[in-house]
Amino acid sequence: MQGFQRSQVDTLVSRLDEQPHRIIAVFGPRQTGKTRLVHQALRRTERYPLYYTLDQMDAAEPDLSVTEQTLRLPKMPDAEWLVRTWQHARQEAERHPHGVVLALDEIQTLPQWSSTVKGLWDADRANGLNMHVIILGSAPLLIQSGLTESLAGRFEPIAVHHWSYQEMADAFNFDLAEYIYFGGYPGGAHLIREEERWRNYILNALITPNIERDIVAMTKVEKPALLKQLFELGADYSGQILSYTKMRGQLEDAGNASTLARYLDLLSTAGLISGLARYSTSSHQVRASSPKLNVLNTALATVNSGYTFTQAQADRSFWGRLVESAVGAYILNAAPNNVHAFYWRKKHLEVDFVLTRGPLTIAIEVKSGQTRRLSGLDAFSRRFNPHRTMLIGDGGIPLDDFLTSPLDWWFDNDQ
Repeated sequence: MQGFQRSQVDTLVSRLDEQPHRIIAVFGPRQTGKTRLVHQALRRTERYPLYYTLDQMDAAEPDLSVTEQTLRLPKMPDAEWLVRTWQHARQEAERHPHGVVLALDEIQTLPQWSSTVKGLWDADRANGLNMHVIILGSAPLLIQSGLTESLAGRFEPIAVHHWSYQEMADAFNFDLAEYIYFGGYPGGAHLIREEERWRNYILNALITPNIERDIVAMTKVEKPALLKQLFELGADYSGQILSYTKMRGQLEDAGNASTLARYLDLLSTAGLISGLARYSTSSHQVRASSPKLNVLNTALATVNSGYTFTQAQADRSFWGRLVESAVGAYILNAAPNNVHAFYWRKKHLEVDFVLTRGPLTIAIEVKSGQTRRLSGLDAFSRRFNPHRTMLIGDGGIPLDDFLTSPLDWWFDNDQ
């Protein structure tokens, strides 16, 4: 891990080398390294850094510190504190020849943060102040809401997703099987030889605060217990299609399908579990389809599975679902904005993943040592004539090749 930097660091440094035109918004799921990459970028800029963590429970690790001037945070930072801090940064920007970077971590914990930032930022642009502003947040729902509602046209996003197989291999020497089981959380990488400690970390440092602090405390959730149940159900059924009717049959006080769909959207936005829609040329059928559940990090599927790393590999059925979930998680995390992911099913025929980019379509089937018929892939090809079809795993494209290739590559290169 020493010295490893994610690609977003270079992106952020390049933004800081420019004159400040927009607020830089660094956001993504909890514990994906947002704070670390911002500190790494601050070390590489000539601008004077001012860094504040507004949520002291998520304060940066000591070894991440940079040369900075920090005001003492009150117990409950508010808009008045933000104005004072911003004014202090303005004074520093006037003093330093290369300007200042003001970084505000966990900005979403501040009430009405976006309207306050808007007024301050607009005043600085009118005065031509040489001060970059970086805002970070681990509750994407709230930070994106604030950005799009109050700061439209004033920010440039840098999305931070779960770590890929390539990143975990480069930073922690993960092999493919370790990545499939333990997933892409850098904070737990040093614990994988002590699986009970690793499970405690995933549960207590990631899942619980993600649900309780990033979703329930920050959004309107009428049934917090149902949200937690839905997460657990989604983790158990990752890689499988599950109708809302079947979900309601397995959940207590489940309410209606629209409630479950909204809660699934919340879990997806927080970087936990997503629900893929069925591919169709009819937008109505897409919206009305049963979701295919997929964790966005395979650690979420294994942590409460009851399987150890060794046991998971020995159970071909479970391992097969986990491999498919790893492929789905990579697709959902790595897809650029113009690539959309679906599944396809017609009666007993099914295709694991369907990717679209403009008029181009790719159909993907995942195989992991299990005997699987490819009739679904054949049927999809006859009906939709995709740009290409792909078999990932045994007898097809090696799993590690797919997990380390940009999704655009499969659209841009001939079969």
